[in-house]
Amino acid sequence: MSEQIETIDNPQTSMKPPNPRLQNWKIVFNKLKKNKASMVGGFLILLFIIIAIVGPYFTPYSPNTQDVVNKLAPPSAENWFGTDHFGRDIFSRIIHGMSITLYVGFFSVFLGATLGVLIGVVSGYYGGRTDTILMRIMDVLLAFPGILLALAIVSVLGGNLFNVILAVAISSVPVFARIVRGSTLSVKKLEYIDAMKALGASDTRIIFKHILPNVSSPIIVQATLSIATAILSASGLSFLGLGAQPPTPEWGAMLSDGRNYLFNAPHVATFPGLAIVAVVLAFNILGDGLRDALDPKTKD
Repeated sequence: MSEQIETIDNPQTSMKPPNPRLQNWKIVFNKLKKNKASMVGGFLILLFIIIAIVGPYFTPYSPNTQDVVNKLAPPSAENWFGTDHFGRDIFSRIIHGMSITLYVGFFSVFLGATLGVLIGVVSGYYGGRTDTILMRIMDVLLAFPGILLALAIVSVLGGNLFNVILAVAISSVPVFARIVRGSTLSVKKLEYIDAMKALGASDTRIIFKHILPNVSSPIIVQATLSIATAILSASGLSFLGLGAQPPTPEWGAMLSDGRNYLFNAPHVATFPGLAIVAVVLAFNILGDGLRDALDPKTKD
């Protein structure tokens, strides 16, 4: 009898079962750790975020301080990446521009993903006329290349950083909507969704508590890859003069300024270009790793 009481009182035997979603994410992380390239990409992204937050407080010069006497100076101990055509320190401008680049990438994808996910899950869950109308609108948007659609939107709204974010967000909506719609069509056919409907659960509860958590994997992968695309699109718009306006130290605008000095001062364009390549490459590598880790068919 005393042994039975000890068994009942033993806290180890009365522990709650592990959360299955937490266990799944642990499995995903273990898979991700085995992919060395994706871990390098994740480390670089984390490093870029830290630099974007604290870097501007430690730069040797202000990003907009001009020194015309020292313009187009090559890299040196005083100016690690050299100076531009106004004598501004390129290293300081790149560090300050990192926060702008990441802000545009993250915020535009957040807006586009939020709207796209809502459209996709509503379209896939309700089907019928709702699905037809929403998907035809997405087809129209998908008919335009992303950068061309963003270019058209910015041309209409005007060139500034907010309009760039809005344009890039709108251009990414159809991709998220299509992905989520397809996943929702698969999930809503499962038996437990029918059981929830039979128990009287509302559509809102089913969508947000049972469908969205089960279609989160492709959303995460697409969001990671879309950030790289958003950064490229925003830099391209700034390169064309439709994005961040001078003297904002945006990398695309800096690259545009440096194209006039490719022969006599190539460093003016080289370092902003390398910064764009490094950030975009890091997000793409991490996105590829996440896609493999979140694929249920992938073995440990």
